[in-house]
Amino acid sequence: MRNGLPFEGYQSLPAHTFDALEAFILANHTGSDTEAVELLSLSVRRGIGKIITARNYVGLITMKDGTVIEILPKICGDYVGKEDTKRIFLEMLRTLKDTPFKNFNVSNLSTDRLSLFEIFISMFIAEITILIKQGLKSVYNAVEANEQFFKGKLDISQDIKHNYINKTHFFVRYDKWSINHPENQLLKATLRLLQKHTQDNQNKLNISRLLLFFDEVDSSIDYETDFSKCALDRSMSHYEKSLSWCKVFLRGNSFTAFTGSEVAVALLFPMEKVFESYIAAKLRRHISSDIEMWTQDARHFLFDRPSKEFNLRPDIVLVKEKKYTVMDTKWKLLSENMKNFGIAHSDMYQMYVYGKKYNAEKVVLIYPLSDNIHRDEITFESNDGIKVEVFLIDLLKPDSYLSGLLYGSALAN
Repeated sequence: MRNGLPFEGYQSLPAHTFDALEAFILANHTGSDTEAVELLSLSVRRGIGKIITARNYVGLITMKDGTVIEILPKICGDYVGKEDTKRIFLEMLRTLKDTPFKNFNVSNLSTDRLSLFEIFISMFIAEITILIKQGLKSVYNAVEANEQFFKGKLDISQDIKHNYINKTHFFVRYDKWSINHPENQLLKATLRLLQKHTQDNQNKLNISRLLLFFDEVDSSIDYETDFSKCALDRSMSHYEKSLSWCKVFLRGNSFTAFTGSEVAVALLFPMEKVFESYIAAKLRRHISSDIEMWTQDARHFLFDRPSKEFNLRPDIVLVKEKKYTVMDTKWKLLSENMKNFGIAHSDMYQMYVYGKKYNAEKVVLIYPLSDNIHRDEITFESNDGIKVEVFLIDLLKPDSYLSGLLYGSALAN
């Protein structure tokens, strides 16, 4: 909420920060692929004033005035504090494909002391430290220069142009063995960006030390051009993780492109994708080797004539001996105070179709545990044999809950 008296459940922001965040929302509301309507919503409430509400994205927004706004997922259950929430969220991020989060160890991070932004910076610092120990890669760079010495090949036309009168120089072309290439230039640009925005003294110190190794490297100013020049062949494969982090920070986002003049870095993640990825990764650990698991399966269509149209794409399909279990994950807190517990009609229509098309033995909608549901089982059945189970998973104990989901379904180990 905008600067004012505190209200329970709301966090007051300075007026200039709130206004900058409001401008960010409006800038991404139209003419953008970010679906910003799902990102943050702007509203007015009587007695409170303007309110910004986080919706389906979590992560952080770092403003240019140094303010860091942390948006954490709602993790239900007894005694779930901020530290546990961050730890669970970071564990969930580790399951995402094509991101640099896979290989970090959450237990080694100071989740109680650091914000998400500072944690991400610490991860990047760790990767760069490993890279430097392995050795910064040098390459041959083509050089064209008017030198006092002769080296390489003489460019006759340029030499006449520049040195017709001054015979003490030579305009030459040669290759120079140097660490000043696009990959290292991007690393230096990222370190300089983070040095500017980090508020943690240890991170500042570590970045200053790392920058000493890049003294001979120019800082990238055209990120996209330099990314296009990166060639991660076998000799540069150890750069892959570090450059993945560079893409996160230099592009200012993780999944989507956000705009906003007052926003320095927006690292925002759609929780639907994060939750889906996390559940799929956890399930893989519990199923036996004789079970096939497909994610985002696209082999069925809603209609077959006159041509196959309206592709079906369930989140998870488990197959054993031609018996199918179809699962979809939904990041939403259900409540007994809402009609049908808050389950969307469209989601249930979808599950019914999955059950029909796959002739599924089991159809499951998976939601995070909600403090507003006080029953162990929610099931919907139709007269034509389709039964949809609603499963609530406690993210503090995901493994035991998923074992319970699979137990007795002929899909457990």
